[in-house]
Amino acid sequence: MKQKFDIIESTCVPLPLENVDTDQIIPARFLKATTRDESFFGDNLFRDWRFLPDGAPDPDFVLNDPRYGGEILVAGRNFGSGSSREHAAWAIAGYGFKVVISSFFADIHKNNELNNFVLPVVVTPDFLEELFASIEADPATKVRVDVPNQTVTNLATGRSQSFELNAYKKYCLMNALDDIDYLLLQKDKIEAYEKR
Repeated sequence: MKQKFDIIESTCVPLPLENVDTDQIIPARFLKATTRDESFFGDNLFRDWRFLPDGAPDPDFVLNDPRYGGEILVAGRNFGSGSSREHAAWAIAGYGFKVVISSFFADIHKNNELNNFVLPVVVTPDFLEELFASIEADPATKVRVDVPNQTVTNLATGRSQSFELNAYKKYCLMNALDDIDYLLLQKDKIEAYEKR
């Protein structure tokens, strides 16, 4: 969903698992869907972990734990590895996450998130561990992600870190533009160049 990014302050959903691949984020059987409806993919985010074989919610999975919620997913190292399916980013966005914080993202998945208005924030391993500890100690812990200044702050401890963000993608996120929108904004410049 296109939305302007500025400062996001939210509670978090902790997923302290490493090597979460795109098949775990959205199982392959959902790739045959003919819809692009974000809610369809969001409803099936982490489907095989989130639901029991009979379709009932698994009470032991974090998305079904009423203590946790918010617009920020805090995930273990190497998030989004495996298949390059863009559907994984659709599912994350469709569930309502605006930010995913991890110490490492698979490159293709990271770009898919950015292209679908989900901000992947890379932090150091020790900062990530501190976040997990703060959220475990108090599920009401909030994190502030300041996109203009490219900082992430654990409000429980006051500790901040800077994160990298490509200048073009930053501009697009802050102005709710996808790649096509951005090109359309350049239409006059493109036409002037062609005339020259």
